[in-house]
Amino acid sequence: MKTVCKVVDSNVNSQINYTQAVDILNAGEVVAFPTETVYGLGAVATNDLAVKKIFEAKGRPSDNPLIVHVGTKEEVEIYIEHISEVAKQCMDLFWPGPLTLVMPAKPNVLAKSVTAGLSTVGIRMPDHPVALALLQQLKKPLAAPSANRSGKPSPTEAVHVLDDLGGYIPYILDGGSTGIGFESTVLDVTHEPPVILRPGGITKEMLEAKIGPVIQPNKVEQKLDTTPKAPGMKYTHYAPNAPVYLIDCQLEKVREAVKQLQHEGHAVALLAPANFENSEADFYFSIGEMGSKQEMGAALYNALRACDKTTATIILATTTSTEGVGAAIMNRLEKASGGKWYSSK
Repeated sequence: MKTVCKVVDSNVNSQINYTQAVDILNAGEVVAFPTETVYGLGAVATNDLAVKKIFEAKGRPSDNPLIVHVGTKEEVEIYIEHISEVAKQCMDLFWPGPLTLVMPAKPNVLAKSVTAGLSTVGIRMPDHPVALALLQQLKKPLAAPSANRSGKPSPTEAVHVLDDLGGYIPYILDGGSTGIGFESTVLDVTHEPPVILRPGGITKEMLEAKIGPVIQPNKVEQKLDTTPKAPGMKYTHYAPNAPVYLIDCQLEKVREAVKQLQHEGHAVALLAPANFENSEADFYFSIGEMGSKQEMGAALYNALRACDKTTATIILATTTSTEGVGAAIMNRLEKASGGKWYSSK
């Protein structure tokens, strides 16, 4: 299959590209498009055959539910059995934006492959001009996980989508780099109080300031059968080719680790703040200024992907605190590393 990639921005006449994308989606195919978080791979969420093509292209397990994207708040009642007061509050406060709300799905409206057999579905309204233009012209919901091969770092640029899915999908809308750089917060509002199933750009602190108490399960609680499950929670994610190890954000500790690993014959890639460039690592990727979690979030997936372009045999990634956006960053790093920390033995 030939993959076509078309630029859409304010400087080009993009309407013909949107029309092509809409036609492809209406024909039951998939299209990659940018959101404010990462690039998504979309199919019409009411067409089960089309949705199955997402799983095929990504190599994604079929028991992993998908998030549904809508172009207007008004559409939600078409797909949701009951919209609670807290859900309405969240939509008014945080939509469009990187917040997915898990709510009870109306039976037999969305494709079965979207919900993976669950009675609930996650819905969000993305805050990106390209995503919104596509959804509003299509006038249908799009099921859309991140547009990468399953398990790989999520794509923040169209070229990442092409690297992973070129030849697997027909069409990419290139809207430039995404803003936030990691996926939306997933909030289950079927529970009282609501539960954060996946941390993201809308933090626990931001939610609690507006809607009151919110539960954010710790790592142990996330593994319990009683804890609600979200898209992307079940499998290892965001992993580059070389193994990733977490390490405390201390320059001396990192230098010692690099020296030890090189002595063992490793080529070391380091993901660390801007002041770590003298760490002696074979490959160094800055993830922003020390303490700037916003920069770190935006740079993380790009840096993980960049490691695949090197000959690194091991990757060290410095950690951050779990306050605010730090919870989302550490969630992604834990998944990329499989929870492995560097130890000097």
